[in-house]
Amino acid sequence: MLTFTIRRLVLAIPTLLFISLVIFLLLELAPGDPMAQVPLTVPPEVKEKMREALGLGQPVHIRFWKWIVQFFWIEPQVLIDHYFGTAFSEGKLRVISWQTRSPVMDIVVQRIPQTLWVVGTAYVVAIIIALPIGIYSAYRQYSWFDQLGTFVSMVGFSVPPFFSGVLVIVIFSVQLGWFPSIYDTTHVVNSWDSFVYQLKQMIMPVMVLALQITAQLSRFMRASMLDNLNQDYVRTARAKGLSEYVVVMVHVLRNSMIPVVTVIALGIPSIFGGAIITEQVFKVNGIGQLLIGALQANDLPMVQTLTFIFAVLIVLFNLIADVLYGILDPRIRYD
Repeated sequence: MLTFTIRRLVLAIPTLLFISLVIFLLLELAPGDPMAQVPLTVPPEVKEKMREALGLGQPVHIRFWKWIVQFFWIEPQVLIDHYFGTAFSEGKLRVISWQTRSPVMDIVVQRIPQTLWVVGTAYVVAIIIALPIGIYSAYRQYSWFDQLGTFVSMVGFSVPPFFSGVLVIVIFSVQLGWFPSIYDTTHVVNSWDSFVYQLKQMIMPVMVLALQITAQLSRFMRASMLDNLNQDYVRTARAKGLSEYVVVMVHVLRNSMIPVVTVIALGIPSIFGGAIITEQVFKVNGIGQLLIGALQANDLPMVQTLTFIFAVLIVLFNLIADVLYGILDPRIRYD
């Protein structure tokens, strides 16, 4: 397993470099000009100087190489300086946002807590709810519980978050007045009352996101359980006199988790990507809203850095899912 993990990590390096090149070239070909937001009263020669200050006058390969050096060499030095008090990155140019003229990674670090609070909580809640529902729905196939779970899953799949988000705002915020309609990203939790308010403003966005994720995971869990419940090893385990709990929750569940682990692992990067639509609806100032704002402002360094971070997370959690396969199923060996 260790050899497989090291081999995959080594292969991930050229993969990520190729992905970064593709992202860079796609953004270069995309329409739009970062100078479009500049007022019309600014003279053309001043605009040209601004373009040169942003590095837009340099060849494509030079700009790509600078971004690679800044992201892979200078930004890790900044992290080391922050934790150990060193000065490796002092005086070195970092990846700068065209929109805010500040380091991109500093802005990303500021936005991540808001995304983790809302989207991360919704993902954890969805897993806790979806797995038991999928297991019991498969065990009691075609029962009223299974039919109800199927109905709720279809609703979760069918209703888009821009509709369900507005719907819960109208019901629980406008009509009933139970929860705030706008997420206050400046709120600081420093007492019990502030913690209660934080929970109240999280309930609606978490509810909308958890409905979508629960619908997906519960269907995967149910289908995987049904595939394994009819296998020969299940009949053998029951014939040996094992209790139904041990048969279902130990033998069947462990084998059924293999495809579900893939869905869960590949869904984790979406936590950091943020639920873009939901963050827009509830005004959560997270990573998703940051990406939308950067796209609208043609802030290419911000867009490129965010999309590359998502790519790194996808490659990483693909590896984690493969490693978990070997843990869940002893028949799978990589060495």
